[in-house]
Amino acid sequence: MSRSRPSRRNFLKAAGTVTAAALLSPADLLAQGPVAVASPNDGPADYTLTIATKPIELAPKRIVSVTTYNGQFPGPLLRLKEGERVTVDVHNETDTPEQLHWHGQFLSTDVDGAAEEGTPFIPPHGSRRISFAPAPSGLRFYHTHVRAGANLAYGQYSGLVGPVYIEPKQHAGNYDREVFLTLKEFQPTLSRGGDMAMDFLSPATTVPQLKNSGEGRMKASLAKGMPHGYEVGYESFTINGRTLGHGDPVRVKAGERVLFHVLNGSATEIRSLALPGHSFSVIAMDGNPLPKPVRVPGLWLGTAERISAIVEMNHPGVWIMGDLADDDRHHGMGIVVEYAGHQGKAQWVPPKPFKWNYAHFGNSAAAPAQPDEVIDMLFEKQNAALDGFNQWTINGVAYPTDQMMAAPAFHLREGKRYRIRMRNASDDIHPIHLHRHSFELTSIAGLPTSGVIKDVVMLGGYQEAEIDFVANNPGLTLFHCHQQLHMDFGFMTLFDYV
Repeated sequence: MSRSRPSRRNFLKAAGTVTAAALLSPADLLAQGPVAVASPNDGPADYTLTIATKPIELAPKRIVSVTTYNGQFPGPLLRLKEGERVTVDVHNETDTPEQLHWHGQFLSTDVDGAAEEGTPFIPPHGSRRISFAPAPSGLRFYHTHVRAGANLAYGQYSGLVGPVYIEPKQHAGNYDREVFLTLKEFQPTLSRGGDMAMDFLSPATTVPQLKNSGEGRMKASLAKGMPHGYEVGYESFTINGRTLGHGDPVRVKAGERVLFHVLNGSATEIRSLALPGHSFSVIAMDGNPLPKPVRVPGLWLGTAERISAIVEMNHPGVWIMGDLADDDRHHGMGIVVEYAGHQGKAQWVPPKPFKWNYAHFGNSAAAPAQPDEVIDMLFEKQNAALDGFNQWTINGVAYPTDQMMAAPAFHLREGKRYRIRMRNASDDIHPIHLHRHSFELTSIAGLPTSGVIKDVVMLGGYQEAEIDFVANNPGLTLFHCHQQLHMDFGFMTLFDYV
């Protein structure tokens, strides 16, 4: 970075456990509109991000060459102030055009960082200066937004991921300090796909019509001699770019309340996280405050999801905070949490089995506002249809792989509230992302809810979900599955404003 920003001032001790922004209702959060983009200036940038291929050390004797921001993974933590304009210089030292997407922010299309919306590329060995007013507050992140296809060194398979924390205008919080964790796999490889485990999701209700359709398509494909479509696996698993036991531990003191900001920076994987003997009090999802804190024994995050949760340090020892999957944890997906005055080998004890239910974080009794219009979407998979890769469609249409800006499929009117009814006719879990807007969860697998504001949500296999958003940020708006392999092979569409 060109210069450091002042660190957050000492936290105010308040009666509540959530930030002042939590006082905003879901309607208030959805109604927050676009923020004006500042004109680039000739003065020094607040931040400089350099995209270049560099070696990073995941563990001793395990060095990989990946494309990163400023030669590190994750990219530097950017602490911004809500509504206070910031200027960022982005230099691309690679041989390919790049995009830098400001995930979760309400920005204009020329800044958002998606070529499908018309954002200019950062040319090879070129630079671009951007300036904007960060919003909304909370945990966001920045990452590359280019299609990788079969190139597993490109796109979010690379190391182009970094956290953003946008300070709210008023600070308050009953916690002692923050710790930022970015979860990410490296050394990807292609393999033939199979079923994706989804037994952690609740409700588990599936729709027979969707299941019959999806399974029928797959059986017909396999009967023709087609193999399962390609999926991606990984050799190395890291938290903050280091495999378990090879990075600095999180050092804590008994009695501390630590706010963990967790980002799933994976290209394709769903991640979980638990800390033996402790629980997580979730106060925000995707940077947006929950209606109330919710205590859970562990976390689940789809690709690009973020969770902010307070952990009370009340179980002294040396522990592994790690993924629930033994194989992934043994391959590095964990970090040591070490209490002051304690030494020895870090211990892992799995929590009791639990389910991940988005409705648990919302208001089951309070009904969301009625939408002005309902948009129906059906997601389908064509097994191994593109040179062995699965092709994905929305309402029977795959986003073209040979062009950036396709004709918008859905048309919005500014100020209207829209409900997207999503139906998944595949056995895959899809982390669905809407650019430049936030949405409210209104139904998960047939279970109504309200009050949970997000920008990514996992949609289970053969399940339905509904999300509401207010059309308050005019311009082309990208909607896609955040699983890189799905996005690259058709799982995208565009909204425009009319």
